[in-house]
Amino acid sequence: MLDHYRMYAAYNGWANRLVYAETAKLDDSDYRKNLGAFFGSLHGTLNHLLAADRIWMKRFTGEGAAPSRLDAILHEDLASLTAARETEDARLAAFVDSLTEERIAADFTYSPITNPSVVTHSLRAALTHVFNHQTHHRGQCHAMLTALGGPSLSLDLIYFLRTEGTEFL
Repeated sequence: MLDHYRMYAAYNGWANRLVYAETAKLDDSDYRKNLGAFFGSLHGTLNHLLAADRIWMKRFTGEGAAPSRLDAILHEDLASLTAARETEDARLAAFVDSLTEERIAADFTYSPITNPSVVTHSLRAALTHVFNHQTHHRGQCHAMLTALGGPSLSLDLIYFLRTEGTEFL
């Protein structure tokens, strides 16, 4: 399982770089335009992804700042959000690299922000959620970029594996 999560961490960083590179080509009004996604705009959605990852990393490690809201705007400008995203992707990859198979299989307990209660399940389930959550919202970002006239990005895992992720094949 550890190699599986290392692959996902590498893929996650790769796909985020592609989305952020296309987003950087937009003017600010398009970047902030409400296109009907769950968090409205690319600005809202990309901030949400960073906020959610910080929340999960705080749960996983007990370290780092974590917002108290899923719709927190952590960075008003794309340049600082991009830098923060790159730092968080590296942090997530380093966390995965620090894990053992035993820790991945072990119980993990936390309290959700949206429904404060005690939840326990394997760390494996939480890690799978983190990477799936990124994929879900990156898909929304891709749809917004396309609606704004951008190219159709090839964000599928298999494209990562065929290019930069060949070590995981």
